[in-house]
Amino acid sequence: MTGDERQSRMRGLSTWTTRRWLRVGVGVSLAVLALLGVAGAWVLERTESISGELVDVRTPALTSAIRLESAMLNQETGIRGYGLTGTPDFLSPYRQGLTEQKTTLAELTELLKGDSAGLDDLKTVRDAVTNWQERIARPIAAAPPGSASPLATERSAEGKRAFDEVRVALSGQQERLRAERVQARDDLMATTASRNWVFSAIAVLIALLTALVFEGLRRGINRPLEQLGADARAISGGDFDHPITPTGPLDLRRLSAEIDFMRQRLVRELAFSEETRLRLDAQAADLQRSNAELEQFAYVASHDLQEPLRKVSSFTQLLQRRYGGQLDSRADQYIDFAVDGANRMQTLINDLLDFSRVGRMHNAQQSVDLDKVLERTLSTLSVGIEEAGAAITHDPLPTIVADPTQLGMLWQNLIGNAVKFRRPGEAPKIHVTAAREGELWRFTVTDNGIGIAPEYADKIFVIFQRLHTKDAYSGSGIGLAMCKKIVEFHGGTINVDPDYHDGARITFTLAPQPPESPGPSTLPEAARSVTEQAR
Repeated sequence: MTGDERQSRMRGLSTWTTRRWLRVGVGVSLAVLALLGVAGAWVLERTESISGELVDVRTPALTSAIRLESAMLNQETGIRGYGLTGTPDFLSPYRQGLTEQKTTLAELTELLKGDSAGLDDLKTVRDAVTNWQERIARPIAAAPPGSASPLATERSAEGKRAFDEVRVALSGQQERLRAERVQARDDLMATTASRNWVFSAIAVLIALLTALVFEGLRRGINRPLEQLGADARAISGGDFDHPITPTGPLDLRRLSAEIDFMRQRLVRELAFSEETRLRLDAQAADLQRSNAELEQFAYVASHDLQEPLRKVSSFTQLLQRRYGGQLDSRADQYIDFAVDGANRMQTLINDLLDFSRVGRMHNAQQSVDLDKVLERTLSTLSVGIEEAGAAITHDPLPTIVADPTQLGMLWQNLIGNAVKFRRPGEAPKIHVTAAREGELWRFTVTDNGIGIAPEYADKIFVIFQRLHTKDAYSGSGIGLAMCKKIVEFHGGTINVDPDYHDGARITFTLAPQPPESPGPSTLPEAARSVTEQAR
């Protein structure tokens, strides 16, 4: 080959695309691997066939033949003992041997299917067994128990000859099965050796093929990709303005151009993302400042607002005591309104303080026996319970890890509501249940009170939402909202059972262990509501 021809050939190869290189390489590789696969498949199939014959037929057949011999020995022993003594206990091994004989003969018939020599041996065994059983075993077994069978003595010699025939037939069968098993094992060893040689040759050819493919990929693809990787690493290191130089085959040069276009677009997207991040940081700062203001509002509501309210309440009560009855009835009414408004505002602020503290101030997680917590709650509410004549029962309650103070507030609000919202002229009946439901505990508080209409099932858990006027039922409208916040803080949910119509049934769930993060705070809603109440 002349120098010009060599250069022309090199120029032709340099114009090949990656796809063309891969097609040629894959075509040659597949042809070689197909030949190797056919050879390997034949060897594996041959090995599997012989191994299956040895494991699934020869060995189980020999085992069954040995079990058949054992079954016949049991029969012979039982018949001989029964014939000499007439004791029925000797028939037990005989009957057990019959059962085992039936099973093993069926197994051997199935295993030796297609093996004419094996089936002939099996027929010989079956004929010998049948002859012994008909002439000796069955007549002796049918003799009445209690004394030696005369037939056993009369046919002792015949019985020995008949059973010797059984032994000979069994031995011949086992010898043939052992020989076939040994032959199958030798065939397996020879085939395994051939398989090892074939796969060793396959491994060598695959190694050579791998080396050729690797060298071809290194020269035709890896070098251009290394250049592309170097440019990509420069960009990933922070030099986003670093250009990507197209090199290598035509398709790799196109790939380099597309990656460079992607780099340019990412630069633009990065600039936009940075601008978005700055806006999010500003919004996060505003949210943090808003939360701090809400915390300050809760502090003011619980401390600073209470002092002027105490003054208003004290002086209006002083006016009521000193000047009550000295002014006209309208003035007395105005004073009563002022005293009642100041007291209700004081109650609202205290309730708001308790509500805002859920999950913040009280968070002493510990093992809590809910039976004891409920008993303390009933003791606290004992006066109201006794006045209403309420009957309160409960199932055994579990022990969970929670905040005991918050759970006490939960029981106090639920039991207190059940007692307060009772039917006129009927004593309250309240029952508390607890049942495990998956990973949670589900509790129910059922009463026979005035009930809750389905359309108000969600409204009652909103802070300061009331279904009755303060003249009909006292309260601030914060109790069930606090229950909802306590339950959600402990990883559960609370709702009204819409299918219960003989009163009210509140159901809620609690986790046995405290959740990793408490439920969302409703302090902003509380702040808005107390502001509206103050107005």
